[in-house]
Amino acid sequence: MKVATSATVFSDAVGMRLSVTYSVVDNNTGKIIEDNKRANKVLTDAEIKSLAQDLLVYSQDYIESLEE
Repeated sequence: MKVATSATVFSDAVGMRLSVTYSVVDNNTGKIIEDNKRANKVLTDAEIKSLAQDLLVYSQDYIESLEE
């Protein structure tokens, strides 16, 4: 099975992207077969792009609230 371990949303010249890091785990033993694999995707679905943008806005608000 594949287990997502992190997800990043960012914008570049192509558009809004999703980058996911994951591990591949043996279903029977729980042993990690592959680790730190990565998959990337340009987001095209309007609803998903909106959710990703909301997450970026939330993240910006969060970092602005941090005390330095």
